[in-house]
Amino acid sequence: MSCPEKVAVEPHVVKEEVIATGKWVKLEKTTYVDPAGNTRTWETAKRTTRPSNTAVDGVGIIALLKRTLHKDCVVLVKQFRPPMGCHTLEFPAGLIDDNESAETAALRELKEETGYKGEVVGVTPVTCLDPGLSNCTTQIVMVNINGDDIENIHPTQQLGDSEFVEVILLPLDEFQKKIDELLKKEKIVVDAKVYIYAMGMAQAFFKPNELPVLKQ
Repeated sequence: MSCPEKVAVEPHVVKEEVIATGKWVKLEKTTYVDPAGNTRTWETAKRTTRPSNTAVDGVGIIALLKRTLHKDCVVLVKQFRPPMGCHTLEFPAGLIDDNESAETAALRELKEETGYKGEVVGVTPVTCLDPGLSNCTTQIVMVNINGDDIENIHPTQQLGDSEFVEVILLPLDEFQKKIDELLKKEKIVVDAKVYIYAMGMAQAFFKPNELPVLKQ
C-alpha cells in the first residue's frame, strides 16, 4: 500500500513567548506550523515601540533636493551604527509616534535629521525590512525639497543629544557611481534600500532595456 499524501496546510503562528525584553527591542520564541503541518519554532526580534493602532514601525525617506542650476540630489545620512560597528549610509528614517501618519513622521524626521523642509509626493504600502529576523516594518515616503526656499538654503539639523548625523548629498544621475566612490574611500556599509535604489536609478538613466550587471 502506498502512503497517503500529506495534505498541505496554511502555515500559521501558534504562539509567541517573550524570551528577553530591552528598552527598544524584545526577543521572542515563535511557535508556528509549516506548510507540511509540522510544528516548529523560530527566534524573532521585535520592536517594543510600535504604536498600538498601526502595523508599521517607522518610515524611510527618499528625499530629492531640487535647486535652480543644480543637479537633483538624493539626501542621505551617515551615522555610526553600533550593531554594524561602523558608519552606515542610509536614507533619513525614524519611528512613527503615536497618532502620527507616515507622511507626518517622514517630514518631522527629515527636518530633525537633515534640517530640510520637504513636501510628500508619494508613500509606499507597509513593507518588511528583514523578515527572517524581525517583524519590523516600514513605509517609504517620497519627498521633494525645494532647495531655493529660504528655509532650505542653510538647513539646520534638530538632533537629540545622542544623535550624530552627517548629511550627504549625491547627484541622482550619478547616484550609484558616487556611492561606489565613497566605498573606496572609507569604511562604510550602505543600507540595502539605498543601494537597490541607486541600481534602479542607474538602470533608468543609462540602460532601461537591459538587466543590471554588478562588478565582480
